[in-house]
Amino acid sequence: MLVTIKDKRYHRAIPEATSKADAKKAEAIFRAELLQGRYSLAENRGEMLFQELVKAYNEYAMANRAGWEREQCRVNSLLNFFQNKKLKEITPILIERYRLHRKGSLSPKKKPVKNSSINRETAILRKMLNIAVDNEWLDKNPCLSRQVKPLREDSRRERFLQSDEEERLISKCEDRLTYMKPILICALHTGMRKGEILNLTWDRVDIRRGFITVTKTKTGLDRNIPISPTLKRELQLLYLNRVSRYVFANPVTKQPYYDVKGSFDSLLKAAEIEGLVFHDLRHTAATRMVSAGIDLVVVKEILGHSCIDTTMRYSHPVPERKLEAVEALDSYRPREIPQGRPMLRLVKS
Repeated sequence: MLVTIKDKRYHRAIPEATSKADAKKAEAIFRAELLQGRYSLAENRGEMLFQELVKAYNEYAMANRAGWEREQCRVNSLLNFFQNKKLKEITPILIERYRLHRKGSLSPKKKPVKNSSINRETAILRKMLNIAVDNEWLDKNPCLSRQVKPLREDSRRERFLQSDEEERLISKCEDRLTYMKPILICALHTGMRKGEILNLTWDRVDIRRGFITVTKTKTGLDRNIPISPTLKRELQLLYLNRVSRYVFANPVTKQPYYDVKGSFDSLLKAAEIEGLVFHDLRHTAATRMVSAGIDLVVVKEILGHSCIDTTMRYSHPVPERKLEAVEALDSYRPREIPQGRPMLRLVKS
């Protein structure tokens, strides 16, 4: 059946119409639905501009994603490319052009943009377009994974702090870098993210009962982390000399440290440690817990992961445990039946 309204044609199959009268009746109903804007082929479907969708996504992210501020640079990259595009103009081939454009771009650190970063940006775009489909601003999502396949990412780096490296690193926390010692110990003894540590407030620390409550995590759920004896000593000292509601506060500004990258890099240089970033301290905490035989589910709860697969990614076995495993294979001997002893057989009576 074909209906024309304002020089625009709409098609609809009516297999249930078995007579001319049924077809006329179905056509009248179809025309009424089009005029009332209830039919799925509404005239304005896909006309929304991408920047309007970005506004809607940011409202969604603010309400549902704890780390939405951190992804704004990725949202801005998408906005710069797709701005003034209508949603119906965003096709799989245009998305591929965006990815090629990003491959030829440089990051804020003047380094080539990695495939992993492009995949994160594509995932955000996919979520945006899903929101458009859910709200009937678009008919279908052109960024589904079967149409826009993820780019191959580099193998995940395995780096955790060795015991001797930890000793050297902590020993260099002196003079102007003294404030870094409790921050590093907190990271190594809780597995907390850098942002969670720097924004931790005293109302979330219960030294007497011995746990820290972490809020506003990526999963949107609170989690309680036990305080180790080593960390407890550091927290007690900080509490006695507190100057702010923040646990790790700058004594001058009384505000949390915005970032500690420069100080951390200085410590690494002084301790002669290479290839380490602050996030590897979280990796180190996970690896040590797993190597000590702690159940992965428990590690998952401490780290605040939404699924066990993410926890397994952090929990690489240390080389010593790998060597123990291979030595166990080398020393394994199958049990042998002593010679001269007859084997017992079960005989039915």
